[in-house]
Amino acid sequence: MMRALPILWSFRRCPYAMRARLAIQSSQQQVVLREIVLRDKPAPFLKASAKGTVPVLQLSDRVIDESRDIMIWALSQNDPEGWLDMPSEGMDLIATCEGPFKKALDHTKYAVRYPDLDEAEQREKAMVFLRDLNSRLVENAYLMGDQIQLADMAILPFVRQFANTDRAWFDAQGLESLRGWLDKFLVSDRFSGIMTKYVPWQDGQDRVLFPKT
Repeated sequence: MMRALPILWSFRRCPYAMRARLAIQSSQQQVVLREIVLRDKPAPFLKASAKGTVPVLQLSDRVIDESRDIMIWALSQNDPEGWLDMPSEGMDLIATCEGPFKKALDHTKYAVRYPDLDEAEQREKAMVFLRDLNSRLVENAYLMGDQIQLADMAILPFVRQFANTDRAWFDAQGLESLRGWLDKFLVSDRFSGIMTKYVPWQDGQDRVLFPKT
């Protein structure tokens, strides 16, 4: 008899879902991964979370539908890399990423949706945060020091998303330390391990375990 495992509803390219998978991967907590298509959300997913956004983690006793909370849940079970051993300043960085930076990122990436906003102005708002990250990375290998911590993995997927809006432009901004931090992540086994492609979940299919054993 198969043991019951938490269910993670996910979408491969979503930065919020990426960071949830990164934390679960690091924690070595296995879940059943259910990949969805955002334009065709399955009924069980919407029943689990009325918000209808990924990631969603279904536990036996509750549902967690905020990516940062999923990260903290996973690492609270097991944190072999010490991601949670982080100064409170790291949580402030994550909050800035989720707030002002993500807002400016969306206004840049989806500029056509915001005709009343100046795209260059919104891009510059995002750059304020990126310059702060770069200054930290000039001094250290990671945002909070010489070890990967929660802040790095909670923020990297969003920096990747911003860089991909115009990678040539991004590379020309003089953010060498930030670019090195991002590129090291993009070629890592850690990143490739969370970016496996799966067919969208359908009722009755064999379960997909993540991370793979």
